[in-house]
Amino acid sequence: MAVAMAKAKAKAMRDADGVDVDPGAAVVVRGLTKSYRGVPAVRGIDLEIRRGEIFALLGPNGAGKTTTVEILEGYRARDGGAVSVLGHDPGRARSRLKARIGIVLQSTGVDRYLTVAETITMYASYYPHPRPVNEVIELVGLEAKRDARVAKLSGGQQRRLDVAIALAGDPELLFLDEPTTGFDPSARHEAWDVVKNLAALGKTVVLTTHYMDEAQYLADRVAVIAAGRIVAQGTPATLAGRDTARARIRCRLPEDALPPEEFAGVAIADGYIEFTPDDITRALHRLTGWAIEQSVSLDGLQIVRPSLEDVYLELTGPPSAVGADRLGSAAIPERTSR
Repeated sequence: MAVAMAKAKAKAMRDADGVDVDPGAAVVVRGLTKSYRGVPAVRGIDLEIRRGEIFALLGPNGAGKTTTVEILEGYRARDGGAVSVLGHDPGRARSRLKARIGIVLQSTGVDRYLTVAETITMYASYYPHPRPVNEVIELVGLEAKRDARVAKLSGGQQRRLDVAIALAGDPELLFLDEPTTGFDPSARHEAWDVVKNLAALGKTVVLTTHYMDEAQYLADRVAVIAAGRIVAQGTPATLAGRDTARARIRCRLPEDALPPEEFAGVAIADGYIEFTPDDITRALHRLTGWAIEQSVSLDGLQIVRPSLEDVYLELTGPPSAVGADRLGSAAIPERTSR
């Protein structure tokens, strides 16, 4: 009986939304397209985000990531393809999704003269089953600022409040748009802790960011969008095969030092040599042996594999001269605060 009911539920989700929905998936996208004034912004994206994971969407300005996220949120209509968010088509069931998703925009219009507790209480009142205000304040680490007015909060604390507002309705899925833009390093790490806490609660988080270290630290999986298409998906450690890419050896030599012949002709900048050997163990042994024989110091000696940023830059290439997301406010209406 239980198996039959599960099959019926899965079939009902397919019939309602026109897309096969894995019960473990929070978001399923198939063949998504969107154009503005005849200029394609999204060109047939396929995407799946599992429940309870932190998923980062990366891409340069104009690549189509903002358009994609706004379609998932139900803010923008798609031209083609099938989309399921928490089992619903956001283009047809936005009102039903509102209580189940939270959105943290880059800027918000919170009343500066309300206190932290008053602000969260106000937003919680908009939802049928809100999370207790005290719990939300604790989750985002604003206990000490509970009765402080919004105008008195630091930038990092205001961003925590933005997350608290998104959590007020106890959503299953959160969209975080560039959550740490403009933060100092300390505030960024504090914000990362908040996001990690959300995942620990079982929330699904969709994150857009331009910071590769942020994606590396937070995301379970990432997808890179370029020119309206997803060009790579995977974990940060394995994206585009970076875990199996050949390692490079890098070091700095004194100005008058001549490296062994097999290391000649490699890239040299600011006194550094860098090369990619076929056998890194043998090459490292040869280089260090030569340095000992010649009494040469190998300053900054490193074994380097491609970073997430290296892979990202290789995948996205130079920015296009015209991006659909850059067409201007006349073509793409701006989102306003909640």
